Amino acid sequence: EQLAMWVKKLETSSLFCFDTETDSLDSMQAGLVGISLCSEIGHAAYIPVAHRYPGVPTQLSWEEVSAALKPVLENPAIHKVGQHGKYDLHVLRRHGINVLGYTEDTMLESFVFNAGISRHDMDTLAQKYLGYTTIKFEDVCGKGAKQISFADVDLENATAYAAEDADITLRLHQVLSEKLKATPSLEKVYREIEMPLVPVLTRMEANGILIDAVELKRQSADLTQRMHDTQQRSFEIAGRSFNLDSPKQVGALLFDELKLPAMVKTPTGAPSTNEEALEAIADQHELPRLILDYRGMAKLRSTYTEKLPEMINPQTGRVHTSYHQAGAATGRLSSNDPNLQNIPIRSEDGRRIRKAFIAPPGRILVACDYSQIELRIVASISGDPNMCEAFNLGKDIHTATAAKVYGIEESEVTKEMRYKAKSVNFGIIYGQGAFGLADNLNIPRAEAKQLIDNYFAQYTSIKTY
Repeated sequence: EQLAMWVKKLETSSLFCFDTETDSLDSMQAGLVGISLCSEIGHAAYIPVAHRYPGVPTQLSWEEVSAALKPVLENPAIHKVGQHGKYDLHVLRRHGINVLGYTEDTMLESFVFNAGISRHDMDTLAQKYLGYTTIKFEDVCGKGAKQISFADVDLENATAYAAEDADITLRLHQVLSEKLKATPSLEKVYREIEMPLVPVLTRMEANGILIDAVELKRQSADLTQRMHDTQQRSFEIAGRSFNLDSPKQVGALLFDELKLPAMVKTPTGAPSTNEEALEAIADQHELPRLILDYRGMAKLRSTYTEKLPEMINPQTGRVHTSYHQAGAATGRLSSNDPNLQNIPIRSEDGRRIRKAFIAPPGRILVACDYSQIELRIVASISGDPNMCEAFNLGKDIHTATAAKVYGIEESEVTKEMRYKAKSVNFGIIYGQGAFGLADNLNIPRAEAKQLIDNYFAQYTSIKTY
């Protein structure tokens, strides 16, 4: 009867908030424990469906709850609001409800209103915009080794926590929507870019990507063998064995025994053995380069070739990443669990890993990218005749730049020259000087300065700008 009453309430509301409680953070595998609803501030309900502790009161079955809520949740005319609702959309889709009319998201309202703040989670926003301290997940589930599943939380505490989530989200929406309305340009970004992207990203995440686990296993074995060979070669050069994974042992060998200069220090003033420190002395001895190679292979193995096959979803046979709209202040997407956006491409090993991402039979993968969008903007603003001409003739701008900088024909430009020209093209527009370019390309500073001087001699209007 209460459920029927709530459904009636939702049917007549223009907007309501919903939130799911689950037993996992993985939206593609999480089991639904309950759902909370709120259509007017101060009045929220929690509907438990899968709490399982000893003595738990009788709960409605998900079949009954789903049958009652499905018509309102799938009605596009009744608008819904959530906090990071993409997660909840996945959970409900996997439990038989395809939510329509999801028009508001408080995390995205906060992100568009102020992308510069580091956190857009509900607890932080409630404190910031409502001056309200929420019940935290740890308060009801505990933390660390003693943390329990939400399914084991007693109904009284679960209700207080879950219903508050729905109520606070609705309150936040009221506050944040007014703030966005006050700046029409921001509201336009929210309405026309961020919100329409939610169902697109949800579909992308649900589809996932196919990977060749056998190929990755092969690559893992190859990396393991090469790591072993690199280790043995390092022992030969050092004249003794040492742990290549231990910064302490590496530091003692390089700086105490071999007396190599410590070019980079840790915050405490001790010689550093991080990547930058080893790169700085790689031209003075063979060992730093071998240690860098070993670490590079170890990282690829632990992050990708070993881990990706373990992340294949048993139900779908695919890997499902999460795309975060509110993850980067620039507005770009970020991706995690796994992060599919930083697989190396410059090394041969990185390119091999990318080959393990495959299309199913009868399909192909297509790569799309903006075509040097920042450089087109610079060409437009500066009006530089050489750069504008290159774009207007449909040339590859990095090849065209390399030809001009090196004073050769475009047909003579090598891959290496193009790569250097690309670094100059993008580096200069963000204020990079000779020191930064030399560091980035691992070339002498004099060569970097010459590249920049040649660049400005060709693109004079960019220099003026």
